[in-house]
Amino acid sequence: MRTFFTSLFALILSGLAGGLVAMWLAIATNADSEYILVFMLSALVAIVLTVVFLIAQFMSDPQRAVNLTALVAVAFFVIIGIGLIAWTFSQPPGKAQWSGDFRFGAGLVLPGIATVLVQWLFVRWRVRGLKAEVSA
Repeated sequence: MRTFFTSLFALILSGLAGGLVAMWLAIATNADSEYILVFMLSALVAIVLTVVFLIAQFMSDPQRAVNLTALVAVAFFVIIGIGLIAWTFSQPPGKAQWSGDFRFGAGLVLPGIATVLVQWLFVRWRVRGLKAEVSA
């Protein structure tokens, strides 16, 4: 039951962190309605990562599984960010919308990375506490 409460609190905290990063980016870049999609994807990322970290907590070595899950998730968002930047630079000069594309790309990647880091920090802290209780 402790793992489910850990995942629930991690969902709340990481959803808040991802939403705050998305809101900060929207305010800093004077974004328009395109950030509606960013906020929706931020919530979806938080839910999917919660399920993934919940599964990682049930592995035989949960601390290692949580660390590996966070590493893979951050690498995934970095690759997405590099892909969006490459796609933006590959557009013909007349069709590229540099400011809009970069705002949207940053809005997809940075809240996702913030969500991963908050999930990882909270779940790792709880898994480490559970490991200390079991060994005592």
